[in-house]
Amino acid sequence: MISAGEFRNGMTIEIDNNVCQIVEFQHVKPGKGAAFVRTKLKDVKNGGVVERTFRPTEKFPQARIDRKDMQYLYSDGDLFNFMDTESYEQIALDKNTVGDALKFVKENEMVKVCSHNGNVFAIEPPLFVELEITNTEPGFKGDTATGATKPATVETGAQVSVPLFVNNGDKIKIDTRTGEYLSRV
Repeated sequence: MISAGEFRNGMTIEIDNNVCQIVEFQHVKPGKGAAFVRTKLKDVKNGGVVERTFRPTEKFPQARIDRKDMQYLYSDGDLFNFMDTESYEQIALDKNTVGDALKFVKENEMVKVCSHNGNVFAIEPPLFVELEITNTEPGFKGDTATGATKPATVETGAQVSVPLFVNNGDKIKIDTRTGEYLSRV
């Protein structure tokens, strides 16, 4: 059990049968009255963020989140298939569970499957991926204003904004958390 006075960013706790991650916390001691802890909590199953305050003595059980490395195999309609590379056990997850986490992930790449008490609730793609540009307009000479970008489609079908000098067939590095172009490979 963790008291509200021991909260730290990134901790996962169980509140009202929901698993929540502490995004932000602040210990407040007003001049008059009792101290309290102001928090921003993210529900890990549905992604909603709420603000709540707690007394520092309130206690909550710490939630155990299991993150397992699995290989993304293929999609079959609305089902996405993953395989544990140690036991070769396969699982299929629906589109609601996966969301747009696989927007930048190719088949046969490794991802982290997050579960709580055996229930899978999210997929974490690798932080950075290298993908090939399949479609983008050519950049024109002289059209190089500071930081100018153009839309491009990568091999997974996702759209990314890239600098004007990037062409079809180039391999680029993408940050999957923000979907931003980082560099050419």
